[in-house]
Amino acid sequence: MTPPHTPRPRFGIMTAPMQVDYHDILRVWREADAIPEIEHAWLFDHLMPIGGDPDGPIHEGWTLLSALAAQTRRLRLGVMVTSNRFRPPAMLAKIATTVDVVSGGRLDFGIGVGSRPHPPEAHREYAAHGLPFHDTAHAVGSLAEACTVIRRLWTEDEPFDFHGEYVQLTGAFANPKPVQRPHPPILIGGRSSATLRVVAEHADLWNIPGGDLDDVVRRSALLDRYCADIGRDPASITRSIHLPVSYDRPGSTRDAIAEAIDAGIHHIVLGLPVPWPADVARWVADELIGT
Repeated sequence: MTPPHTPRPRFGIMTAPMQVDYHDILRVWREADAIPEIEHAWLFDHLMPIGGDPDGPIHEGWTLLSALAAQTRRLRLGVMVTSNRFRPPAMLAKIATTVDVVSGGRLDFGIGVGSRPHPPEAHREYAAHGLPFHDTAHAVGSLAEACTVIRRLWTEDEPFDFHGEYVQLTGAFANPKPVQRPHPPILIGGRSSATLRVVAEHADLWNIPGGDLDDVVRRSALLDRYCADIGRDPASITRSIHLPVSYDRPGSTRDAIAEAIDAGIHHIVLGLPVPWPADVARWVADELIGT
């Protein structure tokens, strides 16, 4: 009997674009782009800092991602994860397509409901930017509709109308289409039961923050059940985890990586705290991935 195929781990980095300047981020991404062991790189989607100086610098994720796409050649790249609360979905589809074109087809499209209910520091960014902060039912329902219309805009060749509970479009159409066909992989981040139902319906990858691996395993099993409910193969959704990196205690990070892989998670995103040491991407490859 042939043993089941076990996917190899795919490692990436997360560089939160706050309390740093553009050239700091560019340095790390260019370094990572030259290191084959690092296959993907991510930003996050906040408009005000959620750590450190609350009035410190922070860069808008999608604008920055497009700049980094133009400055790299190999890395897959994305925003982990886009807040569906910030941008109308048809506009977001256009933004994401532009990044996929600029990158030559390297976008992994990350999306989620937005900060709900943590971290509390993130809530101020909505009022500060004139953005509504709707309740949970609205947040999850609008995410499902956003995923539907974004995929349609990426794949359909004729204009369409969409009249959902949360999204209303008339004559919706997108040109150009993304480089990747039928569309860029969709990664949905989140852990709530309601979000996992959206994951089962729409995602190619599912991401969850690490910390409590037992909870991650339970949530993954729940996702399996939701896939079964709609007749989808659970194995068609890649499981992804974000793990914080400790520069001082790399052994603890290596242990967390090993535990995640043993739990069946093969898309590993290593969160790099600032300030980033010199040659941090090389350090990640040597100390965390290559051991």
